[in-house]
Amino acid sequence: MKIRLIGLTILLLSIACTAQQPREHAHATPRYPALPSAIWRPDLNTSWQWQLSTPVDQSVNVKMYDIDMFDNDASVVAALHAAGRKVMCYVDVGTWENWRPDAGQFPASVKGKNNGWSGEKWLDVRRIDILGPIMKARMDLCQAKGYDALEPDNIDGYSNSTGFPLQYQDQIAYNTFIANEAHARGLAVALKNDLEQVGDLLPLFDFALDEQCFQYNECSLLLPFIGANKAVFEVEYKLNTNQFCPSANTMNFNSMKKHLKLDAYRSPCR
Repeated sequence: MKIRLIGLTILLLSIACTAQQPREHAHATPRYPALPSAIWRPDLNTSWQWQLSTPVDQSVNVKMYDIDMFDNDASVVAALHAAGRKVMCYVDVGTWENWRPDAGQFPASVKGKNNGWSGEKWLDVRRIDILGPIMKARMDLCQAKGYDALEPDNIDGYSNSTGFPLQYQDQIAYNTFIANEAHARGLAVALKNDLEQVGDLLPLFDFALDEQCFQYNECSLLLPFIGANKAVFEVEYKLNTNQFCPSANTMNFNSMKKHLKLDAYRSPCR
């Protein structure tokens, strides 16, 4: 009987001590909001066409088209859907373009330096209070036209000479805003270029779209997307296909050669 009492005492002390131990990992893993299950997301191996010129050549036998949102009406999206394609809308969210129908909504205070393209200026992405309503309206139009996904362009201003003192976290905040607003509208969203922020933004973006990573020897920065079972779409303009396609296929990228003007020409790697 005495032995049993000693054993019981030891057991109760052990339970009490255990209950007082701190839970070391209670806050160790950050949580991200669950993404709507209804959003379409491309498979790792997804054939695609990227054409920003118009009219769009709809005869290419691919799974996904990436086309300009403003320059194509809902009938183009519907026709591509009828042919079994998914459709992504190209929208510039990081620079002001003087030919767009909503160009007059951007005050001078958010327009910075020219980004190298005629009629374009970098935007001050710190001013979500100003840019947010404009970009929400653009994504509303993308949704209304029936698109499946969003390609937000020029989301790496912080690493360029924009005319504004943009910092790393300014870009993270803006890109997070764009991704969340796209998802709120049922749109998948691509991380366009912005390779240095892949580690922080991977959980929020559904796939990646990159230009010339083989030319600049930076494709390894995209591998976390593949590791997360998220597709990588990649384009080269200057290299010949035999200079990058073998590596692209090994890395499981959906790569192709395109003209810089992004017309209907394409030479896919697979």
